[in-house]
Amino acid sequence: MSDVVVVDEVSPEVLRETQDLIDAAARTDGQSAVSEQGRLQLRGGRRPGVRHLLLRHEGVLVGYAQLEDTDPVEAPAGELVVHPAHRGRGYGRQLGQALLEASGRRLRVWAHGGHPAGRHLAQLLGLTLFRELRQLRRPLDENDLPEPVLPEGVTVRTFEPGKDDAAWLAVNAEAFAHHPEQGSLTQRDLDDRKAEPWFDPHGFFLAFRDDRLVGFHWTKVHSAEQLGEVYVLGVSPSEQGSGLGRALTLLGLRHLARDRALPTAMLYVDADNGAAMRVYERLGFRTHETDLMYRTET
Repeated sequence: MSDVVVVDEVSPEVLRETQDLIDAAARTDGQSAVSEQGRLQLRGGRRPGVRHLLLRHEGVLVGYAQLEDTDPVEAPAGELVVHPAHRGRGYGRQLGQALLEASGRRLRVWAHGGHPAGRHLAQLLGLTLFRELRQLRRPLDENDLPEPVLPEGVTVRTFEPGKDDAAWLAVNAEAFAHHPEQGSLTQRDLDDRKAEPWFDPHGFFLAFRDDRLVGFHWTKVHSAEQLGEVYVLGVSPSEQGSGLGRALTLLGLRHLARDRALPTAMLYVDADNGAAMRVYERLGFRTHETDLMYRTET
C-alpha cells in the first residue's frame, strides 16, 4: 500500500530520508530532480505557500514532491522525484496526481534535464510544454576572455553581507520583474544562500553609478564538478543597452578563470530570451542540457 502525505514542514528524520532519496536519484540521473531553491525550502523549516508531498510504500519513502504557491499570478510550481530503486511502478504518476490535486489542478511542474521519462509523465498527467530553460557551458581560459569595459561613470566592488542586502534585493526585483522565481527573492532567500558553503562574497560583483547600485554578477563555484557558474546576472533597466551586462559577465568569468582556476563555466537562460542567448553565444557558450517546464491548460 502506498500513500501520499502532504505536510507544511518535515522533521529532521524525514529531512534526512528525503535528502538521501534526492541524492540517490541525482547519482542515477546525472543531475538533481529538485532545484537549489527546492532543496533550500525542504530544509529551511516552515515557509508560507510551500508544501511537501511524501510518498511511502510499506513505510519506505519512495518518492518526494514539493509544491510552491507563492506567486500571485502564476500557477503553483512543483517538482517531484522517485527513488531509482522504486521506479517503473507508477509512483511518479501518483505523485503527479497528488500535485494536481494539491494545486487545485492549476500546476506548473519542472522536468529537469528533459529526460524522456519526464516527458512521458507530463503527457500522462495532461500537461503541456510551457518553458524551456537551457544550461549553457564554455571552456574557461583567462587569455581567451576580452578585458571588461565598464560604461563611463560606473564602478565595481564586491558584495558586503549585511551592508548591501537591501540594495541588492531591490535591484534584483527590478531587473527580474518579468521573472517570477528570481525576481521574488526575499531577505530569507538571500540569507539561505549566504549560509551555504559555496557562498563567497569575493565572487559577487556589484556595479554602481555614483552611490546607486545598477547591476551585479553573482558567481558560484561547484567544487565537486570543478564548474564555475554565472549564478545571477542582473542589470537595472536604466542601464540596459549600455554594455554593462557584457562587462559584468566578463568580469565574473575572468574571476572564475583566474582567481578560482576553474576549467569550465556554466549558466542558465530561457530559450526564448533571444537577446541573452545571442550575448552568451558570442561569448562562446553553447547548450549543454535543457530543463523543461510543463503546465495545465489555462
